[in-house]
Amino acid sequence: MTTNDPQSALRRWGLHMGQPAVVVTLAGLSAILALIGPFGTDRVLGLVPRFGYWAVLVAASYVIGYWASAVLKPVLPTRGAVIWIGLVIGLGVSVFVVALNYAVFSFLPDPGDLPRFVATVVAISMIITFVFDVADRQTRSVPPDDEAPPAPLLDRLPLEKRGPLVALSVEDHYVRVRTTKGEEMVLMRLTDAIREVGATAGLQVHRSHWVALDAVRSARREGDRAILTMSHGGDIPVSRSRLADAKSARLLPR
Repeated sequence: MTTNDPQSALRRWGLHMGQPAVVVTLAGLSAILALIGPFGTDRVLGLVPRFGYWAVLVAASYVIGYWASAVLKPVLPTRGAVIWIGLVIGLGVSVFVVALNYAVFSFLPDPGDLPRFVATVVAISMIITFVFDVADRQTRSVPPDDEAPPAPLLDRLPLEKRGPLVALSVEDHYVRVRTTKGEEMVLMRLTDAIREVGATAGLQVHRSHWVALDAVRSARREGDRAILTMSHGGDIPVSRSRLADAKSARLLPR
C-alpha cells in the first residue's frame, strides 16, 4: 500500500479494519487476554474492565503495526525491512502502553525498568512482524489454482454471449440463459440446464429460476417471498418454498 493519497490510504484502512475477520480476530485475542489477565491485570481489574483494557491495547497495537508496515514497506529495501518495521512497531506500542497504563492506573514505570520493558515489547513486535511477513510471503508464493473449465452450457450460446453465468429462467419450453455478456434462449429443460452449469456455484430459487450465487447483488423480502437483484439483467423471485434454501446459502438473513 502506498500513502501518496492520504484519503485513499485512510479509506483502505477503514475498509480493512471493518472486515469481519479482522474484527473477530482482535475481539477474540482481547477476550483471551482478558481471561488470562497477564501482567497482573487480573489482580487490579474486573473481567469487563479488563476486556476493555486489552481490547484498546490490542486494537492500538494492530493499528500501529498496520501503518508502520504501510508507510515503511514501500521505502525500505526488502532485506532488513522486517527488522526496521518491527523496531518501529515495538517503540510505538511501548509508548502507547506507558500512556495507557498512566491513564488507567496512574502508573509510570521506574526509569531503571524502562529499557528492559521497551526491549521486551520490541522483541515481541519483531517476532510477530517476522511471522506475519513469512505467512504473507507464503500466501503470495502459492500459485493460483487452474481456472475451472467453462460451464458446458456455454457451448450452446453464441460466442459473443459466452461469459460467467448469471441466471437461468424457464420460458415455455425454453431456458433463458443469462450471462454477463447477454442472454440467449435455449431449447431444453431447466433441470438439464442446471446440470450443465459446471463448477458455477448456484441455487434454484424458484421452480422456474436458478441463480449464480456470485451474481446476486442484494435481496429484499416481499410478503411471503423474496426478490433477488442480479448483477446483470432483471430481478429474480425466490418462491416461498425456497426461502429456507436461500437463507442457507446466505442470500437472505436468517
